[in-house]
Amino acid sequence: MTDHQPVLVNEALEGLAIVRDGWYVDGTYGRGGHSAEILTQLGEHGRLFALDKDPEAVAHGRARFAAEPRFAIEHGSFEFIDRYANAWLQGNALAGVLLDLGVSSPQLDTAARGFSIIHDGPLDMRMDPTRGETAAEWLQRVEENELRRALYRLGEEPRAPQIAAAIVKARAIAPITRTQQLAELVAQSSGYRRSRVHPATRVFQAIRIQINAELAALERALKRCVELLTTGGRLCVISFHSLEDRIVKRFIAREAKGDPAYAGLPEMPPLARPRLRRIGRLIRPSAAEVSNNPRARSARLRVAERLEVFAT
Repeated sequence: MTDHQPVLVNEALEGLAIVRDGWYVDGTYGRGGHSAEILTQLGEHGRLFALDKDPEAVAHGRARFAAEPRFAIEHGSFEFIDRYANAWLQGNALAGVLLDLGVSSPQLDTAARGFSIIHDGPLDMRMDPTRGETAAEWLQRVEENELRRALYRLGEEPRAPQIAAAIVKARAIAPITRTQQLAELVAQSSGYRRSRVHPATRVFQAIRIQINAELAALERALKRCVELLTTGGRLCVISFHSLEDRIVKRFIAREAKGDPAYAGLPEMPPLARPRLRRIGRLIRPSAAEVSNNPRARSARLRVAERLEVFAT
């Protein structure tokens, strides 16, 4: 199994602009790479709270930082970050939130999790295997039109119609329950030849996003993160494909403008004013990082700062 290497670590820490006694949230613990580095920059009174949808990640965090009094972790999705963080903060100001939207190496490399195109395993793909529908169950029931739309919209797969038709035809003969079964079916039906990446890459991405409702969760999480941050608090988001990055980019741009109903007016009520300002430009991994960790090649980091918080 490949050790998990967190991406854009130094850039994320710089983006968070860590205050030694600040309170921070790592909304996607993974295997704790970012969390460990944040803790090195916190003082005695600083605190870090982590979340993860994956029970295995939570168990890892509790074991790794069992003797660390400044650290706490809970099993849950960042889309409900306000629910978990408010209970933990107990009135303290939140100085920063980090979200790393990638799938961790242990998830990709553990065949039983069903994320991998290379390693054969049950077609699961749930970030939280304790709840929800598996990829195999969804593929067995989804209508062809809905499947085609998901592959095109969530995977940006240009050959979605023929791939969806092939999946529907194949499942009528036998259920598609294994990752290799799906990968081979897509490779045979897509018509791709001599592709740099596996022909099923975009299909696996689309199904994973669908099963875990990732885009809707991200949109809800971003809004709740901003509401949690104190004045000057930082929001750092690392994304790995254009759909996620587009959501983050547009959210920051929208929050930097304030309520459009007041656009052009000389006075804007406090609660309608911009809530964020963008910090710097889009950050990509260096050539050295990509060489050391090829899975970092598609990573993108955006940073924003919370503007003045007004009492409601």
